[in-house]
Amino acid sequence: MYPEKNLHEAYARQLDEQDDLKRFRDEFYLQTGKIYLDGNSLGLLSKRAEKSLMELLETWKTFGIDGWTKGDHPWFYISERLGELCAPLIGANPEEVIITGSTTSNLHQLAATFYQPKGRKTKMLADELNFPTDIYALKSQLEIHGYDTSHLVRVKSGDGQTLQEEDVIAAMSEDVALIVLPSVLYRSGQILDMKRLTEEAHARDILIGFDLCHSIGAIPHALSEWGVDFAFWCTYKYLNGGPGAVGGLYVNQKHFGKKPGLAGWFGSNKEKQFDLEHDFQAADTAGAYQVGTPHILSAAPLLGSLEMFHEAGIEKIRAKSLRLTEYMMMLIDAELSEYDFKVANPSEAAKRGGHIYLEHAEAARICKALKENGVIPDFRSPTGIRLAPVALYNTFSDVWQTIQTLKAIMQEKRYEKFTNTRDVVA
Repeated sequence: MYPEKNLHEAYARQLDEQDDLKRFRDEFYLQTGKIYLDGNSLGLLSKRAEKSLMELLETWKTFGIDGWTKGDHPWFYISERLGELCAPLIGANPEEVIITGSTTSNLHQLAATFYQPKGRKTKMLADELNFPTDIYALKSQLEIHGYDTSHLVRVKSGDGQTLQEEDVIAAMSEDVALIVLPSVLYRSGQILDMKRLTEEAHARDILIGFDLCHSIGAIPHALSEWGVDFAFWCTYKYLNGGPGAVGGLYVNQKHFGKKPGLAGWFGSNKEKQFDLEHDFQAADTAGAYQVGTPHILSAAPLLGSLEMFHEAGIEKIRAKSLRLTEYMMMLIDAELSEYDFKVANPSEAAKRGGHIYLEHAEAARICKALKENGVIPDFRSPTGIRLAPVALYNTFSDVWQTIQTLKAIMQEKRYEKFTNTRDVVA
């Protein structure tokens, strides 16, 4: 049982008053009359991100082609600058990080580089719960190397929601050459023990990398300390870079000097890039893994957004995120126990990412009802509801109001007016 006072709105307001990060809420464009809980799919626009985008447009307007080397943020170095800003969020050295490409193109680059089948070591190891784009890319890379997709081993889930590290380790057989796993599972929000899995992979002479899409900006990492070989991510979720914002990748410095699997002119040593020679001389940093020209206007919002992460600190962001999700789970348990919801995310703080994952047979229509009643969730087929209270712009009052709204929807069966099918974009 919970103290009665903890279930009332006044308690949520009290928590908001004590919030060290509350000032950042005013930095974002909030939707009037709505509670936005879909920041784990697309973060909200901040005023700083808007400002940095407009500044880069002004640079283009003012300098034309000279914007590559002039202005406050010369375009020629913008990928490296953004890499420096991202590095503290993943526990990396600045030269190990570059902002470039997209989640999938970066995975293709890293797999093309680090998947080097030899002798018995011809297989890749992933998991059956991973986001489909990663699996598509890995299968594609296998086929390019002349192997059929049976060479992609996928670790099974015992409950359909989470993975056991012991099962992953057991699958690290002698024929595995490369492992690619999510840091946080996109449905259930489970955090994998990246340090342990990296140690176990390296003990078996296997390279390992992680998809950080659902962890960067939400939880701290120590990739360099853990010895992770590589990682990749998007920037439009918790990092609030905007729809289609430029992705990022990390390569441990022990691999510097390794020839990128996919070479392109922006991976060149910067001093040689405009010599336009036909012999590729790669940069001696993660910058070598760039392929094409930076997408300047799609990277620009990150200059403003990442400033806030520097000011707030990822440790404080994580601490508030845990409090928000813990509070939401408490309210779900207290207020929704009779409505057949199942909390399918891990309850332990060390294993819980930045969102709550509810399962319900009527999930699609419940999500539609939530939207009609001013709460923006995320539906995951077939029965999943993701609710992500984001530390920089959501409040404990948002959480309280969301659960009250959901309770009313269930009590009054407001969801019954909708079909139980997903929209085109879930």
